[in-house]
Amino acid sequence: MKPWYSTPAKTALEELNANPDTGLTESEVRARYEQYGPNEYAKPEQDGIVKMVLTQFKDLANVILLLAGFLSLALAIREGHGYLEPIVIFAIIVMNIALAVSQERGAEKALEALQSLSNPTCYVLRDGSRVEIETASAVPGDILILRTGDFVAADARIVSSTGLFVDESSLTGESEPAEKSSAPIDEDEAPLGDQTSMVFAGCLVTAGNAIAVITATGMDTEMGRIAGFLNNSQKIQTPLQKRLNRVSRMITIVAIVSAIVLVVVGLRQGEEFWMLMLAAVSLAVAAVPETLQLIVTLSLTHSVRKMVDQHALVRKLPAVETLGNTSIICSDKTGTLTQNRMTVQRLWIPGADPFAAEDPLSDEQARFLERLALASNATIEPVEPGSEDAEEGKPYRIVGDATESAIIRLLIEKGIDLSELRRAWPRIGEVPFSSDRKMMSSIHECPSGGYLVITKGAFDRLPFADDGAEAAAKRTAMHDAFADDALRLIALGSAHVEKLPEDGSFEELERNLTFGGLIGLIDPPRPEAAEAIAVAKRAGIRTIMITGDHAATAGAIAHELGLIGANDKVVTGRELSAMSDETLTENIGDYSVYARVSPEDKIRIVEAWQEHDEVVAMTGDGVNDAPALKAADVGVAMGQAGTEVAKSASDIVLTDDNFATIVAAVKEGRNVFDNIRKTLYFLLVCNMSEIAIILGAQLAGWGIALTPVMLLLINVLGDGIPGLSLAREEGDDRLMCRKPIARDESFFSGGLTKVIVQQALAFAVVGLVAYYLGSFVHLPGGTAPSQEVGQTMAFLVIAFTSILHIFTVRTRRSVFRRTIRDNMTMLYSALAMIALFTLMALIPPFGAIFGILPIGPVDWLVVIVLSVVPTIVAELFKLWDNRCESAAYRRRVVKHDIDDERFCL
Repeated sequence: MKPWYSTPAKTALEELNANPDTGLTESEVRARYEQYGPNEYAKPEQDGIVKMVLTQFKDLANVILLLAGFLSLALAIREGHGYLEPIVIFAIIVMNIALAVSQERGAEKALEALQSLSNPTCYVLRDGSRVEIETASAVPGDILILRTGDFVAADARIVSSTGLFVDESSLTGESEPAEKSSAPIDEDEAPLGDQTSMVFAGCLVTAGNAIAVITATGMDTEMGRIAGFLNNSQKIQTPLQKRLNRVSRMITIVAIVSAIVLVVVGLRQGEEFWMLMLAAVSLAVAAVPETLQLIVTLSLTHSVRKMVDQHALVRKLPAVETLGNTSIICSDKTGTLTQNRMTVQRLWIPGADPFAAEDPLSDEQARFLERLALASNATIEPVEPGSEDAEEGKPYRIVGDATESAIIRLLIEKGIDLSELRRAWPRIGEVPFSSDRKMMSSIHECPSGGYLVITKGAFDRLPFADDGAEAAAKRTAMHDAFADDALRLIALGSAHVEKLPEDGSFEELERNLTFGGLIGLIDPPRPEAAEAIAVAKRAGIRTIMITGDHAATAGAIAHELGLIGANDKVVTGRELSAMSDETLTENIGDYSVYARVSPEDKIRIVEAWQEHDEVVAMTGDGVNDAPALKAADVGVAMGQAGTEVAKSASDIVLTDDNFATIVAAVKEGRNVFDNIRKTLYFLLVCNMSEIAIILGAQLAGWGIALTPVMLLLINVLGDGIPGLSLAREEGDDRLMCRKPIARDESFFSGGLTKVIVQQALAFAVVGLVAYYLGSFVHLPGGTAPSQEVGQTMAFLVIAFTSILHIFTVRTRRSVFRRTIRDNMTMLYSALAMIALFTLMALIPPFGAIFGILPIGPVDWLVVIVLSVVPTIVAELFKLWDNRCESAAYRRRVVKHDIDDERFCL
């Protein structure tokens, strides 16, 4: 893009064939509209509902269930039996797909929000007349007329201006409105914040007026480039989605291999083909944990509800777990780590030591503050208490420039009445601020006679009277000390005159001023931010500051927050641009603060950390943050100060704009990860054991041990209903004493695979024993053996065993040492399912629907004994594993305060 900011205004007009007096003609407008198109942002294509549904079949587990459903339907048609099994299978498929689509259906509104940033109309010169046009009709070369309160319609080069200030915080990250003028910038690659001769689309004119020539519209503007980043950046899969996909692939492989073995062996044994198909359907149903997606979704939604109470609104469910895995937080400074409100921090008057704003005022200090207020144009306006504009719940708001508002706010805090002060010292004249002068003056009538001239502005521009080298050196040293702390400095001078100039030229009064003092202002850190950063650090999470503000200011805030040490450097956007992507990726760990960066720089930083397999959260509130919010693993926007663009591009919105809320959200995310691990442990033990039972019975020539409908009952009711309560398992503070979960860390790390295998074998053994006894052994006092009796006993044993297993997975410790009071829903749902399955076997008409027969008292005794065996096995293994832990491991647990729940075994 051409550097219009360094091009003289006259040259820019010539190159754009624009006349500042008459503007474009209608024919020129039509030609340029055809060439450049409307002044709008391109919108991305959105997937239709059909495509979203078809995408769900990339999950091989859904494909397996679909094939099982069609096979079951074919068997029902061929054999003439009921259609219960295919109906249930297809219903589960529909439920899973509906859940997935509903999660993804949240429409992306970032670009629509971008569009809403500009006014629907703007004023331009055309054919010599000032006309109001739709913003979309603006074209390059249009002469744009800007006034206070206007949103800039397109990027434009300033031709002339008076006292122009533009709020560019949403684009550059700077907390104060930027002063603008027509003077070109003598710099080759100036960052946006330094392009003072330009105005940019979507930014608000806070003061002054200007004439500018439009240089770019639509996607060619700076906002348009951000829209392009939002449009083109592809959201990578979250760690949760990747882990669940790996689980699906594993289940698919197990199902396919098991089916091949079953069919090959069955054909060699001379089994009927359609009987083998029925066994294959059973195996497919056994392999797929039908309620996994539901339980994972409910775990996430339960956490979402809790996070709403903690002031975090989750827009995309997987972001909950991803935030729990976060190892890097890239945070914007303005409005996120700071309060986005200029505040007087330090003051100094000659003959005294510097004092803090919160210190009590002496008479001389109060007089200094009063004069600062007299020279300010900010006003106090009444509002309804509690309204958005109210000043911290007060029945008023302060309206005016950020610096002057800070002065008035301090005046109120010190109990000084502004209206009374202004009545006592009525203003009769003013010399306004300008970028050339960098100061302003107000002239007041003195109660005792004569006039008081008060001038405030840049220290090096105020014409102070010669009061000696020592006094001059003292105030210069104090100025430098304030500046070293990255404070924004305002100097005050005053003079008393008896008469005013007859020609009304008040500028003549701005000389031989008596030095009154200095104030230092800054956008201060949020009080809770430093503590939140420290907590994140203890949790193994590194906080990075990325801001469009000046390096000195960013560095000072970073030091105060504990982000960097005294000798650490701040990297600027210019230095970043000089680095290749490879160099940045290689050295990314050396930098914690980035200043004066552009939107594309933020994306580069996020992606460089991701190249190191870090899970990156990006926080922000401005339009300039939106591309990085979308590119990060989880984007966190500020809900109060944040723009709609940032919120729409994010995954999570903080409704209280509190950085500390992120820490609470991270803890909740870590708890979600633990609960999903427990869910997988719970479901996979049941599913793997069912596969082993079906294969084992078939290989032994015993027939089909469990029918598809029995497996669905176990998986959906026996596992699913109690399994839902795992979503309510609570974590504790020790969750935040761990290191983050690595991006590539499996759900099965920490020895979970071994425990799943040993428990699945225990399940399979008792299930096969129950099936064999019911099918081939006539127990004294028991029911006559048959395949239906064997299936009933195997069904009851696996169902009861699975339900009891829910208590085993809650903790690495013994089930007898973990209270159930914190999750009574689990106990109630487990008892309800045990009662339901018992009634199926006790009430013949009820059980017959599902192929379940009544059994005798001895059979019931066998079922009960076999059902508790896996729990006893699990308890014995827990006892053995805990006793065999090494002393080094125990010391590590104690040292880092890591709970065994990390392993969720």
